[in-house]
Amino acid sequence: MDYDYLTGVFAKTPGLISDKLKAVLEHVWSFLKNEGQSKGIIFTYDEAQNLSDHADKDQYPLSVLLDVFQSIQKKNIPFMLLLTGLPTLFPKLVDARTFAERMFHVVTLGRLTDEESKKAIRKPVKSAPISFTEESVDLIIKTAKGYPYFIQFICRETYDVFIQHHSETGSSSSVPMPSILAKLDADFFDGRWSRATDRQRELLRVISVLDNCKEEFSVLEVAEKSKEVSEKPFSSSHVNQMLASLIKVGLIYKNRFGRYSFAVPLMGEFICRQYTTGLSI
Repeated sequence: MDYDYLTGVFAKTPGLISDKLKAVLEHVWSFLKNEGQSKGIIFTYDEAQNLSDHADKDQYPLSVLLDVFQSIQKKNIPFMLLLTGLPTLFPKLVDARTFAERMFHVVTLGRLTDEESKKAIRKPVKSAPISFTEESVDLIIKTAKGYPYFIQFICRETYDVFIQHHSETGSSSSVPMPSILAKLDADFFDGRWSRATDRQRELLRVISVLDNCKEEFSVLEVAEKSKEVSEKPFSSSHVNQMLASLIKVGLIYKNRFGRYSFAVPLMGEFICRQYTTGLSI
């Protein structure tokens, strides 16, 4: 049951790619079931919000994935598909195949509490030669705001600096947060920011200065705030159209209640760092 063998099963099966994949998976399960070696298989896919169909290129990987696993589910084969990603993931699944809403059980992972964040910072370095001071831990928690990825990113960068400083001076160091944030912006945010047009960036800037930009906001709130901070305010209809465009490029997320959020955590803080001349646009 190695790769070459399964590739052979795939190649010999007639029909569409989805038919071939179904045949391979069904063949694998028939073998495992007869051998009594498995209760099932879990297929995991991280950053799954990046899965997309491309009709212009006649490529439909997301639709194929959903079609294949829907067929597997109907045949009661114990294969589980586990997808994780940003909040834009589930709407994208439903847009690709409406039946996706019935295929998945959705679990929303919220932010870590301060106590959980503290454990996430301290536990990995418990046996390491360098530890974080209370002041450093508090600063990391304040900056990461409970998002595990940012805790991981900031801690790794901080630890590398601590190790280097300790080897050179034999003493501890403080968290170089400005340089870490600059690296985070370059590595994580800049690519996403580049997807927006100049006018879309103006709208995102307006959103970033909303008091509730870290949670949820409405079209009306954005339009009203633009009258305060923008030289060229946005009408509600214009905001609605632009938010729809920003959803398509993965920067904004619309929930079931008609309210919107940044699709990327801490995007508001990143946008504010791009503008250092006050609120006026």
